[in-house]
Formats: sequence, C-alpha cells, structure tokens
Amino acid sequence: MTSNKELEDIVRQFLIGIGENPDREGLIDTPQRVAKMWKEIFRGYDKSQIPKVTVFNNGSDGIVYDEMITDTGDFYSQCEHHTAPFFGKYYFAYIPHPNGKLLGLSKVARVVDYFSAKLQIQERLVHEITNYLYTSLSDGEYKPIALAITLEGEHLCKTMRGVKKKGKMRTTQLIGAFKEDPASRSEYISWVNTNGNGK
Repeated sequence: MTSNKELEDIVRQFLIGIGENPDREGLIDTPQRVAKMWKEIFRGYDKSQIPKVTVFNNGSDGIVYDEMITDTGDFYSQCEHHTAPFFGKYYFAYIPHPNGKLLGLSKVARVVDYFSAKLQIQERLVHEITNYLYTSLSDGEYKPIALAITLEGEHLCKTMRGVKKKGKMRTTQLIGAFKEDPASRSEYISWVNTNGNGK
C-alpha cells in the first residue's frame, strides 16, 4: 500500500472534488484519519498479516470427534464496484476426519476478517475463506470430511444508492460431504437457516 502522505493527498483531492473545503475546521484532520482507516480496513492486501491457523491432532486428548462443528460471527467488507461497505453474518461448519486435524475456532473469525479486509465481491469472499481453511485442515491424505461457509450480507451499494432497497445476499461454498451427501448438506443448510435471519 502507498504511503500515508500519498493517501492523505488523495483524500484531500476527493474532498475538493465533492465540493468540500479540506481546510475548514471539521475536516482539517480528516485526510489523516481516513488514511489511517484505509490501512486498517484494507489490510487484506498485506500478505504478512494473513493469520496462521492453529490446528490440533484429532484424538490427541483421547477423544476422536467426527461430527459437525460450527461457528458463527460477523463480517465487514467493501464492495469492489462502488467501494461501499457490505456486512453481515458468517456461518461456518466442518466435519473433521477422525485421523485429521481439529481447528482452533478463534482462527475462523481471523481468517474471515483478513479476507474481508479488501475490495471484494461476496462470491469470491466465500471461496477465499473456505479454500484457506480447508487447506489449513488438510493433512496429507486426511482431509476434512466436509467444510462449508455461508455469508449473509447487506450491501450498502443496494441499500443507500441505486434501487435503495433493503435486503440480504446469501452465498455458500460447500466442500466434501456437505456438497456430495444430501443428508449432510441438509443438516448444514438447516443449521444455517435455524441460526440465520437475525436469530
């Protein structure tokens, strides 16, 4: 990413371009604040900040787990078409291989945050998150039996401009049994639907 000074100059030109005076009292520090914010919300371009996913050997504590494990949380990103925010909830689940790896679940939120922190489309975002977590959990021949993530997001480029209609977009990527086995897929989709819609 470019220097803070260059970013601040861009913000000043933007303020002038929309008809503002960047030297008025309320805006004097705005270029500096926006430049700092951009460094934070677009940190997903910095490959040195990609989170390291902690995994554990399944059965290492005497318990082998091969049922669905789930996690939910919030995400925030920026639409690459209008640079307007889109945000909402994520729903993550996986079924570990009995001889494979278990995931440190706090890492799911970190991975979601990292790949969300750049200009995105929701369709790409689900793929980047899912593929990174699946790769992290794969140990040679022992890969997760199933893994999936669903994003349900409100896009301000639709809500506050253009058609100005409130609504949510849902995108899902399914891997393994969640994609290939109807019963497993139904279990996952039912769990998402039960926990979605603001519940």
